[in-house]
Amino acid sequence: MTTPQHHARAPHRMRLRVSSMVFGGAVSMATLVLLYQGLSLPPDTRPPGEQLIVSLESRLQRLESDLQAKQLTITEIKNLVRQLAGSNSRANSLLGSQYGVLTASKFVRCIKEVNDGIAGLVTLNQCKLTCGPFGVLWPQPQTAKLGTDVVEFLPTNVFLTPLITEEVLPLLREAFDIFKGNLEKHHPHYSSGSAPWSSHWSPSSAVHGVEVKVQVQGVETFLTLHTNESYELHIHTDGDKTTATIIAPNFFGARHALETLTQLVEYHENRGTLMIVRTASVYDAPAFKYRGLLLDTSRNFFSVAAIERTLDTMAANKLNTFHWHITDTHSFPLYLESLPNMAFYGAYTPSQIYHPHEVRHLVQYARVRGIRIVPELDAPAHVGNGWQWGETHGLGKLAVCVNKEPWLSYCFQPPCGQLNLANPNMYTVMAKIYKELAQVFSPVDLFHFGGDEVNLNCWNTTEEITSWMTANNNSLDVDAYYDQWGVFQEKAYQLLTTVNKAVQVTGILWSSGLTGKERVERYLSNSKYIIQIWTKGSDPVIAELLRKNYRVIFSNYDSWYLACGAADWMSKGNNWCSPYQGWHVMYDNSPHDIARNLTGSPHSDLVLGGEAALWSEQIDEASMDAKRDCGQIPAPTGSQQRPASSTTARDL
Repeated sequence: MTTPQHHARAPHRMRLRVSSMVFGGAVSMATLVLLYQGLSLPPDTRPPGEQLIVSLESRLQRLESDLQAKQLTITEIKNLVRQLAGSNSRANSLLGSQYGVLTASKFVRCIKEVNDGIAGLVTLNQCKLTCGPFGVLWPQPQTAKLGTDVVEFLPTNVFLTPLITEEVLPLLREAFDIFKGNLEKHHPHYSSGSAPWSSHWSPSSAVHGVEVKVQVQGVETFLTLHTNESYELHIHTDGDKTTATIIAPNFFGARHALETLTQLVEYHENRGTLMIVRTASVYDAPAFKYRGLLLDTSRNFFSVAAIERTLDTMAANKLNTFHWHITDTHSFPLYLESLPNMAFYGAYTPSQIYHPHEVRHLVQYARVRGIRIVPELDAPAHVGNGWQWGETHGLGKLAVCVNKEPWLSYCFQPPCGQLNLANPNMYTVMAKIYKELAQVFSPVDLFHFGGDEVNLNCWNTTEEITSWMTANNNSLDVDAYYDQWGVFQEKAYQLLTTVNKAVQVTGILWSSGLTGKERVERYLSNSKYIIQIWTKGSDPVIAELLRKNYRVIFSNYDSWYLACGAADWMSKGNNWCSPYQGWHVMYDNSPHDIARNLTGSPHSDLVLGGEAALWSEQIDEASMDAKRDCGQIPAPTGSQQRPASSTTARDL
């Protein structure tokens, strides 16, 4: 019986947005309840379908006046119920909890409701796929229109139709194999090499096919700062076939689209199958050219498998640059065929060494996942262990202040060590290192020269260097040492260019005394170098660099250093970059806003992007995954989620 009191209560029951409640052609109880209450329903919530259970006559009789208000007779509703319930008796065994989309809140999310035995089941995974404008897409694309219905299929029925150039085909086939492997991993009991898929599928899912059609016109197979990583993804279902069409200017955009397509598929908890949204249209392009993660493998060694896991996580988030801080004062874990003593003296153990074939493997592993690897050979500071062999092999001291104490007088962090500017053999060794790095990381479009935390007192207290300075008519003041540091950097750049077959490579340098207001233009060309900012986001040097047209990458430690907030390993108290920054701070770190706050302009042409840094003084392989996954994902991620005027870490 309908009463005025019933009408007064009805609006408070409207807790589900039913446009997200359609499942396999079913109409949920919540859809009909809203209908009974006289509320307006979008057309897509009343399709023909299956799986609605049990007659609703008693409820319909109570709400007959509401139905009449909608000009829908009880006979029409009964016929609809019988039509829906009659076609699939299997649904009777699938009754369970109901999920929907809460719209009365600031956040769009799935909520759980008690299923009263007359509802078509909407699983949690389905609700997540169709909840809100973006479902579970991450990073959120620029635009997306997702259907509210899903279709079931098996991973064995997914196939590729490549409409691409011959140059790109091998990369695409490898990326597609990764995509299919990721689909398999949707199963909660997946383990590599097993086939856990249930035999309890509905017959339709066993025959439903998913065609992935990839259209790429370009021949680009290596990522650069000029690569267009945009893509379009369109999903259409017709009968027992779903077609996902990917349109991209090159392989890298197409790979990102495959990553997005993976997120439009979920495991069906009750069917033991996969499900994909019936229709979708997505367009995306990254807001920044450089979206990176740094891993320091000198202070602690990380296995190839651990680096692969990191690259997998980066690919899932559409990060495109793995900054490999391979060496430091602590260790030199890279085997060089022309200089085996570097690893012999510098590696922690014989098993903690990266060999050339492993590096090449990681470069290819990254490339097929849309990632470039940028090697860093930090110099002239942050060198030490691995460089001690020079004297015993007739080359003199290649590095000075190595492991010298008290360390506070000679470096910013123990152990100490800097290159010996007075020894010309040092440059001969550097050239050999650069040559092998250029070979194993080929092709190199970016190279990180390091260049931070040079301690001038180390050089000024080394007799060999002070004598050399005096003999060359140089004073021993600060400016004279900066001049020699600048000479070293120019020689290093020319050495790399020479061994790279005269092809110039864009260099990256950490912000340092050399990049300061009075020195940067004297020593560093803005056409040759990108400056990576590691100081605070409020550092006034950022404004100076932008005004002088230097390209910049942000790794400001007050937001994007992932190891901050731990107890200090050198003294009491917390480490130097404390406090710990939670994911909210990382998310809200905006390169464009930093630039705008300091200069009045976002400098979109000069701000290339950002990079989260995982320094390993107190992180090893056992703790890396947790640090990376709690920090990297909400740090520089993939694509634009806010207007360009308000880009944040989420928008990278």
